[in-house]
Amino acid sequence: MGQGHERRATAVAAAEEYGAVLSRRLLRGLGVTHDHIRHEVEAERWRTLGHQTVAMHRGPVDDLARRWRAVWEVGHLITVVDGVTALQHAGLVGFSSPTLHVSIPHGCRPYRSRGVVTHTVPVRAQGEVIGAGLPHTRPDIAAIRAAHWAASDRQAALILCMTVQQRLTTPERLLQTAETLRIRGRTRFVATVVADLADGAESLGELDFSRLCRARGLPEPTRQAVVKTPSGRIYLDVRWVEIGLVVEIDGAQHREGLELSDDNLGRNAVVVEGDSLLRIDLIGLRLETKAFLDQVCRAHARLSALAAA
Repeated sequence: MGQGHERRATAVAAAEEYGAVLSRRLLRGLGVTHDHIRHEVEAERWRTLGHQTVAMHRGPVDDLARRWRAVWEVGHLITVVDGVTALQHAGLVGFSSPTLHVSIPHGCRPYRSRGVVTHTVPVRAQGEVIGAGLPHTRPDIAAIRAAHWAASDRQAALILCMTVQQRLTTPERLLQTAETLRIRGRTRFVATVVADLADGAESLGELDFSRLCRARGLPEPTRQAVVKTPSGRIYLDVRWVEIGLVVEIDGAQHREGLELSDDNLGRNAVVVEGDSLLRIDLIGLRLETKAFLDQVCRAHARLSALAAA
């Protein structure tokens, strides 16, 4: 076995934990020189993925390799995978992003890399970087930053909701981080959505909903109205008793187990008894306030006309 074959085998084995890619710096540590790399590339066994990254194969690269490439190409000593990319590395599924997001400390000069968005952070929070393996920010910080860096309020809310629903962090941890992490951008909106995700969001939603109704000229509804059903008493979020209109404000957290079935049984009983029921999720109320209030106003007007007839 020649030296070239041994060197190649050593590099391929070392690259396994990086997604089958290595940086030129790591390759030098294995005794692989610039000329060795050039020889492997010319022989069409390896290929370069930028100035600093070398793939040990000619096929497509996986997500782990793409993230390591982002770190090495932007600057290996200063770069941390951040935002939605850090969340994906922590296990977030169901959210796709065409670009990778990394962050660097303020004052550092990064290198530009295709497909990578580099964000500058004024100061890193204590313990924010998880350094085992790929350097990435912990989920609560990554989620708050991702929401601020999102393309729209809708995308920001989606990222925050998915992070909690997939148990990458807790609403309480998000709330604490949102209060201490200062980022320019949609600060008020992010704080509102995080508060909605935390405990007590349901009562907050009802109070906000009543305020929105008053602004649209609707009469004050009854909050937490008690209704007797065949299965017992249930509490309705918002009810206009005189016309039989009920609005349920669904909390922002994902409901689990039998809670949803129990809720549906109770709410269906109200409809069976003659009330009209509208459901509004709290995050939807933040994002599509006018559209949801338009529906409530139309329902209120129709039922009021029927009651007066």
